[in-house]
Amino acid sequence: MFAVEAHNLVKKYKDVQALNSLNFKIEQGEMYGFIGPDGAGKTSLFRILTSLLIPNKGSATVMGHDVVKDYREIRKISGYMPGRFSLYPDLSVEENLQFFASVFKADIQENYHLIKDIYSHIEPFKKRRAGKLSGGMKQKLALSCALIHKPEILFLDEPTTGVDPVSRQEFWEMLGRLQKDGLTIVVSTPYMDEASRCDRIAMIYRGDILAEDTPEAICNMVDGELWSAAGAQGYNLLIFLRSCSECVNVYPFGQEVHFQFHGDHENMQEKVREQFPDVILREIRPSVEDVFLNLSADAAKEKEVLNG
Repeated sequence: MFAVEAHNLVKKYKDVQALNSLNFKIEQGEMYGFIGPDGAGKTSLFRILTSLLIPNKGSATVMGHDVVKDYREIRKISGYMPGRFSLYPDLSVEENLQFFASVFKADIQENYHLIKDIYSHIEPFKKRRAGKLSGGMKQKLALSCALIHKPEILFLDEPTTGVDPVSRQEFWEMLGRLQKDGLTIVVSTPYMDEASRCDRIAMIYRGDILAEDTPEAICNMVDGELWSAAGAQGYNLLIFLRSCSECVNVYPFGQEVHFQFHGDHENMQEKVREQFPDVILREIRPSVEDVFLNLSADAAKEKEVLNG
């Protein structure tokens, strides 16, 4: 039995198609990530999997339970941490934990070992109102509340958005420990660098899954050589490379320009350096973000062709 299984899952909001016939399977004990930008459909998908939304078409199961028919059972066995802080800001840290434990008729003392590593960071502030906590502390409280009833599977929708880098690192280390204890974790994130933390990832864009595999395998999906160009005239360099017939999928990447190249290396480098003498050119290994940008660009072109 798979932890999560989806078949032709569709979700629409009037004229907006949020999910386009998604199909995927998640193994038990796996840390599985949905990687994509805002508006990709991640939150709609998570709300369906946690029985908070009903799909327009298709079906999905969580631990063998249908997300529509068996919604009561799914809510018992799932822990859910939405993207926005959704706890009670006027209640204290301690009161929020007690409330969520009471909803699930869970015993805090009995299940304290599940949250000890996480809750110990905020326990000194247990009398503080949740609304007064920092972003990282809110995150730890929300995770504690999602775990206190001993769920079989944990859904985390963009849990590290707006959190400082140190707290992000701590959070992923906590998830790693939870997975080692046998918990299945499904997480979504707009941060491509977090993909390496997952066993497998699905790249989602405009309601479609562009690719699904291990992070390492995903990085091998770019066809042709990938190059980086860096120089003082970044914008002009970008425009120039886009005008070269040998260069495809040219896009800004921080202070650099990344592009795929087909042809003779030496001729390409000479041609670029004639226009930009200070340019630094190097062949690079694709990152998850590079693959996503390439695949999403191809998907956008396909939709343009289909739409005329």
